[in-house]
Amino acid sequence: MLLKFENPDLSHDSGACWVVKDEMVAVEFAAAAGLLHSAVGPNNYAVGDALLTGSTGDRWCVSRDRFDAKYRPEAATAAGCAASYRNIPIAIRAKRLTVPFSIARSAGGDVLRGNAGDWLVQYSASDHGIVAAARFDSVYRVIDGA
Repeated sequence: MLLKFENPDLSHDSGACWVVKDEMVAVEFAAAAGLLHSAVGPNNYAVGDALLTGSTGDRWCVSRDRFDAKYRPEAATAAGCAASYRNIPIAIRAKRLTVPFSIARSAGGDVLRGNAGDWLVQYSASDHGIVAAARFDSVYRVIDGA
């Protein structure tokens, strides 16, 4: 059985916790629209979107406006150039699920699929993701509050 989420609000979910990601990623910027297959599902991207490779080897994309607000280049790199970037540590809500599940990244967006033990994360009111358990343990930490 696959549990399907439709824009859940983890801010009022007693099973969710606050987490922070800390990761250096390799970034390229898309020269053409395309599709990247991440570990949890398809990621459609547009020209200029960021194509990321994480420290665990996972790949995903982030729209350019979201990327510019959430990542900073290394000191010697101009913003918008292919290079290493670090995420800005921002507390988000996350919940570990015990059954397989799916969710659209955003309304009408790509549908991602998680396995039992993976994490549902909420970046904003209508922006969600799935983080595989092993990756979550490697790059996220649970915090007491935000």
